[in-house]
Amino acid sequence: MTKILTGGVGKSEVADTVSTLALDGLEITLSNDMDAAVKLRAGQADFYLGTCHTGAGASLGILVGLLGRSLCHTFGRSVPTEDQVAGLLAEGKKVFGFAIDQIDVIAPILARAIAARG
Repeated sequence: MTKILTGGVGKSEVADTVSTLALDGLEITLSNDMDAAVKLRAGQADFYLGTCHTGAGASLGILVGLLGRSLCHTFGRSVPTEDQVAGLLAEGKKVFGFAIDQIDVIAPILARAIAARG
């Protein structure tokens, strides 16, 4: 089971959006940035999806600081393709930030790509 934590101002909406997809093998849990950093470091979670108003930093500030930039990616205002997300996952990214007004587009792309990795 792949464990995804959601955080930030739209954490409930992200969890609802991903849950609605009913993808096998994904467990979605509401969290916050501090708890997520601890759980990711300890191997108790696999991914974190964080949201803020701009998607440019506040969604991941603590995680970048505690886990390092190499594990984190912020989409800002851009909407990634499934291939771009697959590439980021292949690079080892585990933490993703995006804007709350793009949850309905970006959260499904991320969830499907994560589920496809098994």
